[in-house]
Amino acid sequence: MECIFCRIVKGQAPARIVYEDETVMAFEDLHPQAPVHLLVIPRRHLPSLSEATAEDEPLLGRLLAVAARLAQERQLAGRGYRTVINNGAGAGQSVFHLHVHLLGGRLFHWPPG
Repeated sequence: MECIFCRIVKGQAPARIVYEDETVMAFEDLHPQAPVHLLVIPRRHLPSLSEATAEDEPLLGRLLAVAARLAQERQLAGRGYRTVINNGAGAGQSVFHLHVHLLGGRLFHWPPG
């Protein structure tokens, strides 16, 4: 069964898309944990960070560059923001399609929960 993020990429599932280019897409999280909570994903299915290879290094950099761009556009850079990649079920990954969470607009504490 195809993952929900692959369906979003194909336009088969709804999402509030805020950015897209030929390799990545970003959209609002359905269950936001901060005033700004976006997911930045590769268009190509890659289940997790653990499954990335050396060939994926440009894609991984692109995901983070887009997250930084979106943070800048939303005036988060000066106040601070968090990027998170959950890797595996034990770390909270619930959709097995690599994604970067971009969170901002509130105070974050360390260590995260």
